[in-house]
Amino acid sequence: MKKILFPLLIILLLSGFSISSGSDQMMKIKILETPPLDRANSYYPSNRKPLQPNPLVKLPVGRIEPQGWLLSQLQLMSDGLTGHLPEISEYLKDNSGWLTGKGKGWEEMPYWLRGYGDLAYILRDPRMITTTLRWIDSILRSQQPDGYFGPPENREVNDLWPNMLALACLQNYYDFSGDRRVLDFMKKYFLYELNLPEEKFLPGSWQKLRGGENLESVYWLYNRIGERWLLELGEKIYRRTACWESPVLSPERDRNWEESTFYHGVNIAMGLKYPAIYFQQKKDKKLLEAVEKNYRQIMDNYGQPGGMFAADENIRPGYNDPRQGAETCTMVEFMNSFESLLKITGQTIYADRVEKIAFNSLPAALTPDLKALHYLTAANLISGDASGEHDFQNSGTLLSFDPRNYRCCQHNVAFGWPYLAEHLWLATSDNGLAAVIYAPCSVKAKVGPTGHPVHLIEETSYPFGENIILTIYPEKEESFPLYLRIPGSADKAIISINGKEQPEIESPGKYILMERIWKYGDQVSLKLEIPIKIRFWEKMGRSASIRRGPLWYSLEIKEEWKKAGGSDDWPAWEVLPGSAWNYALILDVQNPEKYIKVVEKKELAYQPFSLEAAPIILEAKAKRLPGWKADGKMVGKVPPSPVRSSEAEEIIRLIPMGGARLRITCFPWIKAK
Repeated sequence: MKKILFPLLIILLLSGFSISSGSDQMMKIKILETPPLDRANSYYPSNRKPLQPNPLVKLPVGRIEPQGWLLSQLQLMSDGLTGHLPEISEYLKDNSGWLTGKGKGWEEMPYWLRGYGDLAYILRDPRMITTTLRWIDSILRSQQPDGYFGPPENREVNDLWPNMLALACLQNYYDFSGDRRVLDFMKKYFLYELNLPEEKFLPGSWQKLRGGENLESVYWLYNRIGERWLLELGEKIYRRTACWESPVLSPERDRNWEESTFYHGVNIAMGLKYPAIYFQQKKDKKLLEAVEKNYRQIMDNYGQPGGMFAADENIRPGYNDPRQGAETCTMVEFMNSFESLLKITGQTIYADRVEKIAFNSLPAALTPDLKALHYLTAANLISGDASGEHDFQNSGTLLSFDPRNYRCCQHNVAFGWPYLAEHLWLATSDNGLAAVIYAPCSVKAKVGPTGHPVHLIEETSYPFGENIILTIYPEKEESFPLYLRIPGSADKAIISINGKEQPEIESPGKYILMERIWKYGDQVSLKLEIPIKIRFWEKMGRSASIRRGPLWYSLEIKEEWKKAGGSDDWPAWEVLPGSAWNYALILDVQNPEKYIKVVEKKELAYQPFSLEAAPIILEAKAKRLPGWKADGKMVGKVPPSPVRSSEAEEIIRLIPMGGARLRITCFPWIKAK
C-alpha cells in the first residue's frame, strides 16, 4: 500500500493539491522548475518590456543580513586582506589615477571596490563606507563633457574594460544609497558609447572578450530609466563582443591555445554567461542552449571536484588532471556568472554551481584568517610552497599564501563572499521570495498583493548540516509565494509547517512552492537527506571523489605552516605536508557507506573552513600506494583505477574540501572484496 500511496502524493504535490492539517488553514504546495517566466516583480527593479521578464530579482544591498558562519567570513574579510588592502596594494594609493584623474589606473581598483563596497554596505561599517564613498565620488567627478570617465591613460589606448568594473561599483552603490547622480552619470556614459564609431568600440583585448559586463550594466540602467536607445546600445555591445555562442573548445584553438584568449580561465568564467544576458533582449532560446553546451564542454573535459575546471592561467590541451590549478579570480567570476544565470533563468542548477565553488574551492584559496591568498588552487595539492617546481603555464611562486602577490586575484577576490550573501534570497516574479542559496541569515522584503514587508529569519548550519528553519514575521497577515530550493545534491526533502510534517518530496533540483496566508511567527522546517556519493572522473584515470550533499571531501593532510616573507602584520606563508598523502580508497561502488562513514560532527567554529575546526569528519578504508610519488613539488598524476596495493589496510580521515589547504580529492581506488 505504501508503494502505491507515495507516487500518488507526489502527483498531488505537482498538481498543486491543497493540504490541510487539522485546524490549520488550507495551504497549497507545488513542485516547480522555476518561478513564473511571464511577469515582473512589482516592488524591485525587474526587466522592463520588451526585455524577457526575470523569474528571480536581486534585492537591494543590505536587505539580507548574513549571520553565523557566513557573517564570520565577511567579518574576517573586513579584518583581513580585503578590508585593509589600501595599506598593502600599490594600486590603491593616493596617486591612483582613479583618485587624481591623472596617469595610471586600470582594473585593480574597481575589482577591489565592487567587493569592498558591498562588504561595507552589508556590514554597515562606517569606516569602510567612508572609504568606499571616497572612491565612488572620485569616479563620478572624473566624467568628461562627452561622457567618458576614468583615468585618462585608459582613454589614450581606447580601453573600456576597467570602466565596466567601475559601473558595477556604481550600480551597487545606487541600490544601497539611491544616489541619483549614478543614473545621470551612467546615461551620459552610455550615450558616449552609443556615439563611438563601430570600429573604435571594443576593438580588442580584454574588453572585447568581456563586453557582456558592459551589456549587463546597460540593461540595469534601462530597467531604471526605460529609455529605448539603451537597447540599441545593447545590440551594438553584443555585436562587438567576442562570440561566446560558438563552442569554446575547438581543434583550431587547441593548436593555438597560447594565443587563444578564449582559453583564458577567467575569460571563460565570465564569458560563459554572455549569450544568456543577451537572451533577455533577443529572446532566442538557442542563446541559453549555447551557455549549457559550453559549460558541459568545459566541465566534461577539464572539470574537477569543487566546481572548477583546470586552467592554471589558460586551459592547456592535455592538462586536465586534478593537480592543474584554477585561478582565484576564476572562482569568484564563475560564481558571479552563475548568480546572473540564476536570476535570468530561475533554474536551481545555477545555485548548485554557486554553492559548489563557494563551499569547496573558494575558502581554501585563502588562509583561514583571510589575510593572504594564493594564485592557484587544485583538487590535488600536496605543497603550498614558494618554489617554481610545478608544471604550470606560468613560472615562479603561484602556490604560497601571500598578501602582496598575485595582483589580479589580490583585488578581485573581494566580491566572492559579499555577492553570495546578496543572493541567498531573491524576489520572485509573482511577488514572493525564494530561498535559493542556504546560509544563516535574515531578510526583509516587500511581498504579496499589497507589498507589505515581511521579515524572515533563516537558522541553519548548511552546508555543514541538513536542516533549515525559517521563521516568518509579516507586518500583517499576508498571502505570498514562498519558494524553497531543493538542492540537486539532496535525495529527498521533508517539509514541516508549524511542526506538522508534510509528505516526503523526492524532487532534487526543483523548488517547493508554498502559498498560504502567513501569520506572525509561522515556522517552516526543511530537512534534506544527503547520502554519501562517489563521483568517478573518467578523464582523470577514473579517479574517485567523495561527496556528501554540497560538500566534497579531501584527505586530511597535516599542514606545516612556515613564514615565507611579508611582515609581522601581513606575513606570507608556505604550507607543507606533515603526513602521508598517497592513499588509495577501498570502495564498494554500489554501497559507498559500507566503507565511508560520518564519524564526527562538531559545533561550528568561527572559521569552519580550516583543518583544525573541520565540522564534519568522514572515515574511509584505504591503503598506501607507494608507487604514487611526488613530481617535484607537485603531486604525481593519479594512477588509473582500479589499482592494487599490498600495503596494510588503514582508516583515513576525510574533511570538507574547503577547509583543506593541502588535499587529495581525486583518489585512486581499490575494489572492495
